[in-house]
Amino acid sequence: MTAADWPAVAAIYREGIATGHATFAPAPPDSFANWSEAKVAGCSLVARDASGGIVGWACLTPVSDRCVYAGVAEVSVYVAAAARGRGVGDALMADLIERSEVAGIWMLQAGIFPENQPSIALHVRHGFRTVGRRERIGKMTHGPLAGQWRDTLLLERRSAVAGTA
Repeated sequence: MTAADWPAVAAIYREGIATGHATFAPAPPDSFANWSEAKVAGCSLVARDASGGIVGWACLTPVSDRCVYAGVAEVSVYVAAAARGRGVGDALMADLIERSEVAGIWMLQAGIFPENQPSIALHVRHGFRTVGRRERIGKMTHGPLAGQWRDTLLLERRSAVAGTA
């Protein structure tokens, strides 16, 4: 992912936000620089269709700046509505997992709204398991569910490659 990709990435992010089932964030950051400053280096990617248009994106964000959590990152995967059901999410997740292990990430985690069954299924297909439910963890500030308290499921994937020594 590069700064030139940001308008398409932000548009796909806005599509997810509008559903009310993708994130608590009310809007994408205002720039690629603001968005990318907190991401794991080398672990932000886009998927392109045959014409070169961006149809999805994925990234990793460190969960903490404490040294003991240096190998733990949160996964984000977004696919454009028009490209869903075509394997874009699977391709992004597979690449992201490979890149995470090269970067020394030993644990990937995801917080997913229970209503987002396609995202849960994607993560499970790639070796994530549900480790808990965070009840009423946040109140939506936007979209069709504004004002409602929401639960998230916490999923994680332990690498068999990174962090084994």
